[in-house]
Amino acid sequence: MAEIETDVLIIGTGPAGSATAALLSSYGIANMAINRYRWLANTPRAHITNQRAMEVLRDLGRTVEDEAYLHATHQDLMGENIFCESLAGEEIGRMQAWGNHPLSRAEHQMSSPCLMNDLPQTFMEPILFKTACSRGTQARMSTEYVSHVQDAEGVTTTCLDRLTGKSFTIRSTYLVGADGGKSLVAEHAGLPFEGKMAVGGSMNILFRADLSKYVAHRPSVLYWVMQPGADVGGIGMGLIRMVRPWNEWLIVWGYDINGPEPEVTEDFATGVARQLIGDPELEIELLSANTWTVNNFYATTTSAGRVYCMGDAIHRHPPSNGLGSNTSIQDAFNLAWKLAMVLKGQAGAGLLDSYTAERAPVAKQIVTRANQSIGETGPIFEALGMGGGVDPVQMQKNLEARCNATPAAEKQREAIRKAIAFKKYEFDAHGVEMNQRYRSGAIVTDGQVEPAFELDAELHYQPTTWPGARLPHAWVYSADGARVSTLDLCGHGRFSILTGLGGQAWVGAAQKVGAALGIEIGTHLIGPRQAHADHSGDWARLREITDSGCLLVRPDHHVAWRAYRLADDPEGELMRVLSTVLART
Repeated sequence: MAEIETDVLIIGTGPAGSATAALLSSYGIANMAINRYRWLANTPRAHITNQRAMEVLRDLGRTVEDEAYLHATHQDLMGENIFCESLAGEEIGRMQAWGNHPLSRAEHQMSSPCLMNDLPQTFMEPILFKTACSRGTQARMSTEYVSHVQDAEGVTTTCLDRLTGKSFTIRSTYLVGADGGKSLVAEHAGLPFEGKMAVGGSMNILFRADLSKYVAHRPSVLYWVMQPGADVGGIGMGLIRMVRPWNEWLIVWGYDINGPEPEVTEDFATGVARQLIGDPELEIELLSANTWTVNNFYATTTSAGRVYCMGDAIHRHPPSNGLGSNTSIQDAFNLAWKLAMVLKGQAGAGLLDSYTAERAPVAKQIVTRANQSIGETGPIFEALGMGGGVDPVQMQKNLEARCNATPAAEKQREAIRKAIAFKKYEFDAHGVEMNQRYRSGAIVTDGQVEPAFELDAELHYQPTTWPGARLPHAWVYSADGARVSTLDLCGHGRFSILTGLGGQAWVGAAQKVGAALGIEIGTHLIGPRQAHADHSGDWARLREITDSGCLLVRPDHHVAWRAYRLADDPEGELMRVLSTVLART
């Protein structure tokens, strides 16, 4: 018999695991989270935090969202990606990134009540972990996952207490593997993967140094240093990343994956920092150094029986586009409400099949996009004359040629501008972050045709209420004049109905269907003299239904179903749809 029992056992307390634990505890589900280490992330790792991830934190509570903003670097300081010969040397070019271009910023502000920011993992993890534990999660540190065995009723997991050296077992109804890019849970579950691990080698050098004289006038989170002959993945480039403005930094430096893994000594790290910053006398406080591999690997199936994997365990990719922790948190948002409803007997186990159907395509998408972004740096090197096969001396001559007053130099400068601007597909790809549309048994379209993307789907978020899409954000106004996001009306572990004047019958139908199915359905009638009014008309322009129509929104903000106008039998329609979505047919 297992020594410990719980409903859900979560392996790993990173962004995916801690978010899952926090959400499950918020939904009233007993869960345990274990971590093989004594504490949480000790290096900043992930940092770009997009709007969709912040919406999950907002769903956990405004205090959680506010604490994230408190510790984050504001979007304004994420600034412009700088391309230069060194921080002290000449600047080559720059691009406004992360929603800071005026047109992009307008799109960001219209798309979400939340702000993009830069929140290192050393701050994000404790916020999510604390939220989980304060709401009921049982956590065990220095506890290592060893193996698991599942049967028809649950999963028995063997763990190792790293303090005593003793093994023990935990019995759970479901097991969640959020144990990172070397996931043993995914391996033991036999999940199928496509792609390749270790396609490139990199090292991180974390240090403190006051660099404000080089950067405060041009704030950014990423400074790309182009140096002919620099041994950085064979392409002559290093990355200086701001961790805390402007005295904590992380350098990313490449190495040949086909050679031996380098030893990152203090002298070596100091030399790299001085070279990229361009200050031969710079003194740094080295905090840590580690190596890692660039991966191009994703799971085509994210679960096996009662075992569900998420985060880096199922999508392993470079940090390009800043998608890692954001996608991990969204994996949690997708799975947690489904586990909760199945465990409470409100949904059939078939609901959980939608997790793979909905998140496996996202895993493939972001791994593909992140690796593609690395390749899209090539045109910059070509424009600078720093392509493969060119010796360092000639590279330097080609780099300097851009400053000449000749037709050839003018053509080169134009090529450099275009190549840098093209990097918006990595550094300002709002559509990649926000355009996820699900297709699964937990979505009912009734044959409604998905709207085509009128703009570039990677660059621009395009709101729609087509079932499967995230509910569009619009500000509506309460009776006291306070503005409320449509997203705030939904979520929090329950289904929601949004309708307008003439749609009162949907409210009554939701109450009856909710009582029959044993679930809570929030109802919101938006219109004049109601609890919420659409004074600006923004919601009417976005909702794609009539006043008497209905949107059924899932706990994760995705539209489950919509009716263009009032149905002849609203109660029957809601019962049909919810029975399908919840796998209770």
